[in-house]
Amino acid sequence: MDLRQLRYFVAVADARNFTRAAERLHIAQPPLSRQIQLLEAEIGAELIDRSARPLKLTPIGRLVYDQATQLIRRAEDLREMVQRARLTEKRRLVVGFVASSIYARLPQLIRQFRALAPHVELTLLEMMSLEQIAALKDGRIDVGFGRIRHEDTSVRRIVLREEKLVAALPAAHPLARDERPISLATLAEIPLIVYPRMPRPSYADQVLGLFHDHDLAPRVAHEARELQIAIGLVAAEEGACVVPDSVRKLRVDDVRYLEIVEPATSPIIMSCRIAEDTPELRLLAAVIANLYETWNYPVPEAIFRMAEGTVLTPQEAS
Repeated sequence: MDLRQLRYFVAVADARNFTRAAERLHIAQPPLSRQIQLLEAEIGAELIDRSARPLKLTPIGRLVYDQATQLIRRAEDLREMVQRARLTEKRRLVVGFVASSIYARLPQLIRQFRALAPHVELTLLEMMSLEQIAALKDGRIDVGFGRIRHEDTSVRRIVLREEKLVAALPAAHPLARDERPISLATLAEIPLIVYPRMPRPSYADQVLGLFHDHDLAPRVAHEARELQIAIGLVAAEEGACVVPDSVRKLRVDDVRYLEIVEPATSPIIMSCRIAEDTPELRLLAAVIANLYETWNYPVPEAIFRMAEGTVLTPQEAS
């Protein structure tokens, strides 16, 4: 027995006529009669007294009718509940980010996104750039902010901007007291602290590559697990570290930041699944475009294209 057969039976019982019931159900009469016969065969008793005019239910038919109408009503209630839940269900955006992006204006982007889409459930997960690629492909995050260029045919990569790099030195170091820009050659003579230790390639390899591009071989004194530990080691006078300029906001006693003589930058990269186009991603792109213009940053053309048609007004997720 299935819900369709019960609906057919209730329609016949209400109409007290197979022909009228078939018309109300928009089906031919023979299939309707066949389904009622199958229902009676499964129950093992006649439900309709076909000899009566108009038709009437047998005693067992009345019992089945009462139960069937309740089941049909419950099924309709369930359908309505599911439809309401789907309409009110929160949309979600899960964002992966590397630690240094917290200092590179990511909080302002997140605040404006929340203000414009308060009904979107926004989740932030700290993870390395390479971890973000795997998380995107697995569906664990929807967008990532990292610093490593990684080729993957299933992931779209947009370089938002190139951030200047600076040198973090112990405040007691003679060069830190001078506060003049420092060259990579001079930095290479100081024990170097890089991060993260794993996974590789990582931002650590970007920094080492910067030295190698100038034919320099720095002495790596420590490979820290994360940015905050690296800065702590600098404060402990264990060496110097090359960090994004925005890390200056991480005010730590006994650490000084110096400009680097040579051009040195690290990209801030936004990654998402290839060809994915959701209202949340479009809104995030529009927020980036709006704030980058406010901050006088060049806005990548790809961000304009992603945000096309999005209006920055408070909205409800639909």
